[in-house]
Amino acid sequence: MYRDKRFDGFDAAAVVEVVEHLDPPRLAAFERVLFEFARPKTVVLTTPNREYNVTWETLPAGKFRHPDHRFEWSRAEFQNWAGSVARRFGYGVRFLPVGREDAVLGPPTQMGVF
Repeated sequence: MYRDKRFDGFDAAAVVEVVEHLDPPRLAAFERVLFEFARPKTVVLTTPNREYNVTWETLPAGKFRHPDHRFEWSRAEFQNWAGSVARRFGYGVRFLPVGREDAVLGPPTQMGVF
């Protein structure tokens, strides 16, 4: 959330199941710290696919997968956010599934490779 020059100049950053733990108003700070200041050549970012949640028998409808999640994005929401971040900071982004893909709901986890 805060700029730290020790993170500058790395080839890659792995942000695995992190963004959903951030309060939405803090996402802009996260975006700048990672994509503007640290600016790794490659960023691999994963987050749950909210659409897939209905397949979890023990997850009540409307609940998140973890009590600390502040939000969970649908595939469209994630792709909109990631596309916007990529454009603003001069990255490209491609999307890949993580886990077994349901034909309608998509994968349990979604990944953006910037």
